[in-house]
Amino acid sequence: MLKFKSVEIKKILAIRTDRLGEFILTLPAIHAIKAKFPNAHLALMLNPYNIEIVEGNPDIDEIIKYSEDEFRGLRGTLRLAQEIKKCKFDAVVIFNPKQKFNLATFLARVPVRVGYDRKWGFLLNRKIPDLKFLGIKHEIEYNFDLVKLIGIDCQKQIFPIALASIKDHAAEQFLCKVGISDTLSLIAIHPWASNPLKEWPHISFIELSRKIIDELGFKVVIIAGEDAIGRTDNFVKQLNRKVINLAGQTTLKELATILSRVRLLITNDSGPMHVAASQNVPVVALFRKEPVSVSAKRWGPVGANHIVIENEFIADILVEEVFNGVKKILQR
Repeated sequence: MLKFKSVEIKKILAIRTDRLGEFILTLPAIHAIKAKFPNAHLALMLNPYNIEIVEGNPDIDEIIKYSEDEFRGLRGTLRLAQEIKKCKFDAVVIFNPKQKFNLATFLARVPVRVGYDRKWGFLLNRKIPDLKFLGIKHEIEYNFDLVKLIGIDCQKQIFPIALASIKDHAAEQFLCKVGISDTLSLIAIHPWASNPLKEWPHISFIELSRKIIDELGFKVVIIAGEDAIGRTDNFVKQLNRKVINLAGQTTLKELATILSRVRLLITNDSGPMHVAASQNVPVVALFRKEPVSVSAKRWGPVGANHIVIENEFIADILVEEVFNGVKKILQR
């Protein structure tokens, strides 16, 4: 068993409890942790929504569901500290800075506490400044910088998503049910984002969809979460074209299955963008350049097969620009 400055690392806790996109971009660093400490027990604390994306992942020995409601306030923090203490972790890596996590792991007396020097960062004993707001690196690289504090030199951007889910029988049945068979003639569109400021105008997405269907002869599938069902229904009505509307109809596993098989995905900065990119599916990604903390340099799709289109104001991106990006990918 490897040691880190007199601490024998037998049990490690990794924490990332925010949205899907941020979580996926943490997976390469989590893989690197397991590669460095292959015999250690690696537990991952995460938002329950993201569990499906890592079920069956050989890097992860234990999944711990984190609910903000369950651990709300000081009492919740103390209860979280007790739960962590019971597990007797030797090290914790806190990927999303949170006062609650810094305090709970300190109270739990985890010997090696790794994170960012903010939100009571003085409670950590291995920390770096949080410079993500500068947007000079990709989020994956920032995560790699963090795990260097426990002696991990990361080079490869490996996404250990449970790709076996792509061949899952239930997912296959779902594809048949929604009428998806010839996925090579299918282009996926995700017109929404967690922040409206990151959204290309839906009118532009509608015009683009029409051009894809009418001029290129491709089928279009619209993907979105349950919270966007109403908006997507309205989108489809305005499009006035036959499309496959899957808003609110897919689990994460089913979404990953669909995205793994389409010809390409057109999207704003979003979680589905990173799901597709992690499986080497080409992406046409639409970004605003400012502020730099939300630019493509930090949050863009990882890989060489993608096209990123940026503008100072995302609404100023032209439909023809995006359409040309689509055609460029299709011609490869």
